[in-house]
Amino acid sequence: MKELQGSDVIIHAGDIGSDTIIPELEKIAPVYAVRDNVDNGAWACKFPLTNAVQIEETFIYIYHGHLALDIAPDKNFQVVVSGHSHVPKLEQRGDVLYLNPGSAGHKRFTLPVSMAELTVDNSDIRARLITLPTQ
Repeated sequence: MKELQGSDVIIHAGDIGSDTIIPELEKIAPVYAVRDNVDNGAWACKFPLTNAVQIEETFIYIYHGHLALDIAPDKNFQVVVSGHSHVPKLEQRGDVLYLNPGSAGHKRFTLPVSMAELTVDNSDIRARLITLPTQ
């Protein structure tokens, strides 16, 4: 996927779908991924339900969103990434950016095919949603 070229890391918020997806993404950049309510089977067990990553001075919490948020993000995280609804969304609540990149895979319902770009420069955080062409 050309939109991911040049990425330092890739975050996948679940609905991975098969054991072939993450290895393909890892050819582009290191991947932080979580499993979800539809990622079943032995291959999916290696992915946690939640993950936390630090990029420079920014702490990012990753979870799919099908389970209740099990942390108080305003205490430790600047970004929360989820994916369950597949509705692309950027929402700033207090000091926390909530990001749902949507779905970069096949088209779901009437939602756009999309992803997000998160730029972290020390403590400066910027995000944008990217609508992808449908196949």
